[in-house]
Amino acid sequence: MTMFSPIRLRAAALLAGFALALSGCFMSPGKFTSEFAITGPDSFTFTYEGEIFFLGLSKLAQMDAEQAEFTPPECYDQETYETLECTKEELAEARANWEAGAADRAAEAKKKAEQMATMMGGIDPSDPKAAEELVKLLKRQKGWERVVHKGDGVFDVSYRVSGTMGHDFLFPMIEGFPPTNPFVQAFIRQGGQVRINAPGFATQNPDQTGMGAIMGMGSLAGLAAMGAAEGGQDKAMPGVPVIDGTFTVRSIGGMRVLANNTDEGPEATTTGEALTWRISSRTTQAPTALIALAP
Repeated sequence: MTMFSPIRLRAAALLAGFALALSGCFMSPGKFTSEFAITGPDSFTFTYEGEIFFLGLSKLAQMDAEQAEFTPPECYDQETYETLECTKEELAEARANWEAGAADRAAEAKKKAEQMATMMGGIDPSDPKAAEELVKLLKRQKGWERVVHKGDGVFDVSYRVSGTMGHDFLFPMIEGFPPTNPFVQAFIRQGGQVRINAPGFATQNPDQTGMGAIMGMGSLAGLAAMGAAEGGQDKAMPGVPVIDGTFTVRSIGGMRVLANNTDEGPEATTTGEALTWRISSRTTQAPTALIALAP
């Protein structure tokens, strides 16, 4: 009896993950160093140095739409899972189903391209100059000091911005992009406190597998984590950079760390306290800290 092999099921699960990414999670960190420094009771400086992966500008975004040739399915016995040679009838049925779906695949590819263009400030991901347009868009905004496209949707960036604690903060915030995929957030609370969260610096629950892992992942980094988990090491899914970096929250002066989820807690420095998270494909808890802005 013709059945999809486990490998094909895993590929289908990944494609479902990309569909989810198109609806919100379309950016992911690669190798990076980032810091949120509270420089005074009403000021901060945020930096991000390293890679950012944009799904829409990678080959992965079109992988399910580029099936231009029929690929025979793998067949195996439904009860014993023994690999079998597909019969002519089974191959003919599979080919007929593939040909019948050609129009639907083309329509779906067009729909996804339009969705991604909407999420990328009007940049058409199918345009050969899309990466160049994104570089120009980012450099136009304050803070983006370096933006270099390394290829296949991976950009090397240097971002630095300073501001006041009179408002909340979100990174990355890109003109025309929906704010649905934050790496770092800072929320100003009443009473002189700031809550700092980094949802983009974590992957899925390691106890989840298959579609459960994809549905539960906090970012595209979860796709790379699937490959790392299966390979037993930090090995990326093809085209998706493995998340690998350091995030530091630093307070200066009399400001106090009220709560955090680091392994070792705050470290005393010459100017105040510092919290450091080492981020990898095995990081499942998003960094978070609560800081008092006054003694």
